[in-house]
Amino acid sequence: MAQISGVTIWRWLSADALQPWRHRSWIFPRDPLFAEKAGRVLDLYARSWEGATLGPDEFVISADEESSIQARRRKHPSLGPAPGRPMRIEHEYLREGALTYLAAWDVHRAKLFGRCEPKTTIAAVDRLLAQVMNSEPYRSARRVFWVADSCSSHRGEKAAARLRAQWPTLTLVHTPVHASWLNQIEIYFSIVQRKVVTPNDFTSLNELEDRLLAFQARYEQTARPFRWTFTRADLAKLKAKQLTSAA
Repeated sequence: MAQISGVTIWRWLSADALQPWRHRSWIFPRDPLFAEKAGRVLDLYARSWEGATLGPDEFVISADEESSIQARRRKHPSLGPAPGRPMRIEHEYLREGALTYLAAWDVHRAKLFGRCEPKTTIAAVDRLLAQVMNSEPYRSARRVFWVADSCSSHRGEKAAARLRAQWPTLTLVHTPVHASWLNQIEIYFSIVQRKVVTPNDFTSLNELEDRLLAFQARYEQTARPFRWTFTRADLAKLKAKQLTSAA
């Protein structure tokens, strides 16, 4: 019986036009006001609001929450990297609980705020807001635009009115549904995921919190505003592509 080596099969499949093991996931924007909401956010990133350029006493904050970050205590101590050997992490672990990391990013000044909470609540979000709005230059600002998603803790006009009552200079700006990529704080969260949370090896929630906040302080020392390149022109192209696909 003829036998084919695994290497040969791998080479055949790699050269074939059909590669069923590869895939990309996507989600079609279902927000009927997608373009309108996204356009407002993009304008703010370009320092513009309703056709007028933002002044030096107006600021744009991007904020969100990273919920349920687990502290996993490995059953055996991790071994640090050595020449020719990567770091070794025990596969089995004990759960030491989870927390929520809330963070806010000044889009144009690269200023970072953050805190850890047991979970995402209106009170937790308000504490982050107070952390930002009670510090300068935001406390004396003419306007502070707060870009956030439609999480239940800050969803809709009711939430916008509640925040305006506490901080009259604050304007809540929602991103479209299923468009977290428009929120710049997500870039920072991806950095945290790679450099702090992975590999997940923490003896306690306190250690996890200390690591998150220590990294936040260190990151801010050398931070620069993110180079945001997606513009209204790109948004128009995306919208046209979606209309073509739906036709």
